[in-house]
Amino acid sequence: MVRFGRLQTGSYARSEKPERMKEKFEALDAKKAEALQGGGEARIKKQHEKGKLTARERLELLFDKGTFEEMGMLVTHRSTNFGLDKQKFYGDGVITGYGKVNGRLVYAFSQDFTVLGGSLAEAHAEKIVKIMDLAMKNGAPVIGLNDSGGARIQEGVVSLGGYADIFYRNTLASGVIPQLSAIMGPCAGGAVYSPALTDFILMVEQTSYMFVTGPNVVKTVTNEDVSSEELGGAETHATKSGVTHFAYENEVEAIEHLKKLLSYMPSNCEDDAPRLPYEPGDERRPNLNDIIPDNPNQPYDIREVINGTVDADSFLEVHKDYAENIVVGFARLAGRSIGVVANQPAVLAGVLDVNSSKKGARFVRFCDSFNIPLLVLEDVPGFLPGTDQEWNAIITNGAKLLYAFSEATVPRVTVITRKAYGGAYDVMNSKHIGADMNYAWPSAEIAVMGAKGAAEIIFRKEISAAEDKAAKHKEKEEEYAELFAHPYNAAARGYIDEVIKPEHTREKLIRAFEMLENKVDVLPKKKHGNIPL
Repeated sequence: MVRFGRLQTGSYARSEKPERMKEKFEALDAKKAEALQGGGEARIKKQHEKGKLTARERLELLFDKGTFEEMGMLVTHRSTNFGLDKQKFYGDGVITGYGKVNGRLVYAFSQDFTVLGGSLAEAHAEKIVKIMDLAMKNGAPVIGLNDSGGARIQEGVVSLGGYADIFYRNTLASGVIPQLSAIMGPCAGGAVYSPALTDFILMVEQTSYMFVTGPNVVKTVTNEDVSSEELGGAETHATKSGVTHFAYENEVEAIEHLKKLLSYMPSNCEDDAPRLPYEPGDERRPNLNDIIPDNPNQPYDIREVINGTVDADSFLEVHKDYAENIVVGFARLAGRSIGVVANQPAVLAGVLDVNSSKKGARFVRFCDSFNIPLLVLEDVPGFLPGTDQEWNAIITNGAKLLYAFSEATVPRVTVITRKAYGGAYDVMNSKHIGADMNYAWPSAEIAVMGAKGAAEIIFRKEISAAEDKAAKHKEKEEEYAELFAHPYNAAARGYIDEVIKPEHTREKLIRAFEMLENKVDVLPKKKHGNIPL
């Protein structure tokens, strides 16, 4: 007992000489300095020559100055096969940790291509899994900065198991915390599926690419000669496949937009998105009165309506270059974060097709997962006809958008600016599938189909019997339009809550979303629905 007491308070507590502790501190500093060097100066220089930042430089840009706390800095791989015992690097090719982004807690991992090509194996995967688990427990977003040569071949099935561990966490975290992926270099094979399971993907032009099988395999199997950039570069995925939501010229720009994107969403599914201060003023926007052309077949840019309605310079478009006949993105209305889904009359007359339906559905489901209210601007003449669309399952894909809106429990407001025809009227957040407030401009046309096509069907016999068929068709077209090509029949039945002048749109929306702020909508009890995938 006495000796125990002396150990606590007496000389034994200080038996180790300060010199010995100094040696330990120096050893620790040396190990950390080695970890900070990654794969060495030569490899870092090579990274810069490719126009790429290092893993640590990316994290410095992402996090608020001085807030990043690294975890697992001294982790090394455990395999000794194929010469790996001679290539020991601290960190095992990935930097993981947490810090503040715009003052909010965020977890991140940044793969280090200078260390074993950023390849993923057991210890590498364990570090990523650890921060994903912490993010789930603490309700904070996860950001992955991907720059990896893929699975570490020398570790065999252990590498594959590491990927699967990450995929499983991606799936568990989906809809619980935001997951963002920035592709900063190669991302091939099994590595692509973790970003694909996250909410948003950003890519960098000329330096990043994603594909399941690379150009060499493609050439062997299909005899197609294609470059990495053509097969899976940023432009390809931003315009053709829709895999990436954003493409940027360089990494600095990508990281800055990553931080901006985060600002529109909450930290988790139980929080609300950050709300900026806003001073109410004159909310009328007279310029909106002049956007709709007199000719109902003439296009206009729906972005003019969006930018004229939301807070100034607040619209952040998502998937800008993919399925351009629908526009989706985040914005702020009186400081509040909202999601915008809008038909684009300037592209394919704003029709819904396979790609636009998938694009819209995915965005709607994200907003609903994270309590972000939805604003729908509708000008849709229907679904795109043709064998290409039917054979590529426009039925199933159109149903995805219908399902997404029907399932959404966040505040949902629709404004019909012009056309709302056929089944597309139902799909675009109509009152019948649970929209909370529906407005229409006086220019709105809510009908089964356009006046021209309707007249051809309804008055076929009269038009055929007329001496001047063109004149008779024009007469009947005007007759149909007089009866149906307006919003007042729908308003009379309560399908439209109010017909408003365009200039009053902003103030009506501000009041509507304020009224719906505490909305509670409970879905029937079930394990989960079966969305038509």
